[in-house]
Amino acid sequence: MLEKSNATANLAVKDLAKAKAFYEGTLGLKQIDDMGGELVVYKSGDTLINVYHSQFAGTNKATAVTWTVGDQIETVVKSLKSKGVVFEHYEMPGLTIKGDIHVGQGMKVAWFKDPDGNILNLVDK
Repeated sequence: MLEKSNATANLAVKDLAKAKAFYEGTLGLKQIDDMGGELVVYKSGDTLINVYHSQFAGTNKATAVTWTVGDQIETVVKSLKSKGVVFEHYEMPGLTIKGDIHVGQGMKVAWFKDPDGNILNLVDK
């Protein structure tokens, strides 16, 4: 029923101005809409990301958005790190940490958080 419909990620934030600085300035996403100062819509590839003001911001303890960056993962990690992004390191079976990238099981992945603690990640596949 939904297999041909597009989906949009939704990220709750406490401070929309701070979130805009991160998503636009740090991640380089392009804002395509602003709905009354409570919701900002970003374009990322062929998908959309809604960043919205919420009292429940920072309560999600799981990955909220994944970007597939292919063989550019090392370059993207290095670029984000130069902009002050701190990468998370998790102990996970079958993965070893090389710098800020988890490697194993035929993949490379790196996790980081936005200013509200939303968990974001990059993957090579």
